[in-house]
Amino acid sequence: MPRQPIHTDLAPAAIGPYSQAVRAGNTVYLSGQTPIDPATGQLVEGDIRTQARRAFDNLKAVCEAAGGSFDDIVRVGLYVTDLGQFAEVNAVMADYFSQPYPARSTIEVSALPKGAAFEVDAVMVTG
Repeated sequence: MPRQPIHTDLAPAAIGPYSQAVRAGNTVYLSGQTPIDPATGQLVEGDIRTQARRAFDNLKAVCEAAGGSFDDIVRVGLYVTDLGQFAEVNAVMADYFSQPYPARSTIEVSALPKGAAFEVDAVMVTG
């Protein structure tokens, strides 16, 4: 099955040898999105909630470029540099998703690109 790359200028450009997302059949694999402002290429300033909102907004833009929405996401991966901020991240996620919620993992990592405190990736099924 061929891979179809997905790209939008409304999310940060890939900073390595990968696509913002790839469609294989009716499944779309969305690469990790960090809190980078796509207009400036810079990390947004602010607390974990601000960073999470920017990353979810970036993910939403890629979902829409692939012809889907957050209602089509079946799995989400959250990556935080401080698991002590889980409650704040969880509250932001609740603003973006509705029931039935996607499956999810939350992983504390030692570092993220450009010094971000949060990253999100996802798998979406459309059609």
